[in-house]
Amino acid sequence: MPGAGDRGAIEADAVIVGAGPVGLFQVFELGLLDIRAHVIDSLAAVGGQCMELYPDKPIYDIPAAPVLTGRELTDNLLRQIAPFEPVFHLGQEVTTLQRRADRRFDVETSSGTRFIAKTVIIAAGVGAFQPRKLKVAGIERFEGSQLFYRVKHPARFHGRQLVICGGGDSALDWALDFVGKAESVVLVHRSDSFRAAPASIARMKALCEAQQMQFIPGQVTGFDVRGGRLSEVKVAGPDGVTRRVPADSVMAFFGLLPMLGPIVDWGLDMEMRQLRVRDTGKFETSEAGIFAVGDINTYPGKKKLILSGFHEAALAAFGAAAYVFPDKKVHMLYTTTSPKIHKLLGVETPVFD
Repeated sequence: MPGAGDRGAIEADAVIVGAGPVGLFQVFELGLLDIRAHVIDSLAAVGGQCMELYPDKPIYDIPAAPVLTGRELTDNLLRQIAPFEPVFHLGQEVTTLQRRADRRFDVETSSGTRFIAKTVIIAAGVGAFQPRKLKVAGIERFEGSQLFYRVKHPARFHGRQLVICGGGDSALDWALDFVGKAESVVLVHRSDSFRAAPASIARMKALCEAQQMQFIPGQVTGFDVRGGRLSEVKVAGPDGVTRRVPADSVMAFFGLLPMLGPIVDWGLDMEMRQLRVRDTGKFETSEAGIFAVGDINTYPGKKKLILSGFHEAALAAFGAAAYVFPDKKVHMLYTTTSPKIHKLLGVETPVFD
């Protein structure tokens, strides 16, 4: 029997925590089993890390898609899950996850949205993440106008004097991408030892030799302002010389600080800030009815690939179905031939001669 405290709560077959690629594909796999899902994400838009960090960078390891960007992957997934009409609750994080007396789960978000869910699937990636900031006093006032920790609209930097800080893949990839598009590209890293793909390092050095971009070893320690705008940065080099570098825009790629947030308080078994799954047949956590897929989980042989997350989502859906339909045997059906699945997808069953 529902209690007085249940008023206003959304009754859900499944709640998915995380709207990245794996969370979106989880909607599809649940939908094939006739399970509708509510999806919660702390970000204001779907797509997770793909959209936050590399919406326009190519991804090469998605089956049957030789190359596509994070934005294209997200758009394709949204089209794929559209027939199942998922309900998104964005810009809020799950703050409470508790077992009820009736074996379902009470789920509540930071915005006060409440759910009563038969099953919960956590696809939260590395959790909420924040970029490591440029540690220069006062420069934070230019965040979003001239100082950036991620690139969402590359075209806005065309024709600009760019200073890009960092020595990893993100820093080099964007530096290489903007050569020929920006007025100037200066890469700043504390040493000439990089943590990027060898091919990217070689190309960067070749472009520097061709004077199409510049690499300066050192760290940004200060800046100058002209007319209320950032006009140049000061780079202290290992040779003891501080150089002044003109800059319209500064990008800093020092990596991310993953923040698991309230997940650590949900009483689930964890290992190295990841959720341990009990078996790889359904990716259930230490709590029956709660599953973990994608980068948030760990098990022997785990590989942090989108492809692996898709596989985990497929098996987790069958595990979840046992809680959604406890009195029903769930059969695996094939999307190519099943009239039932075709009805769910809103497509016609093909007739073969």
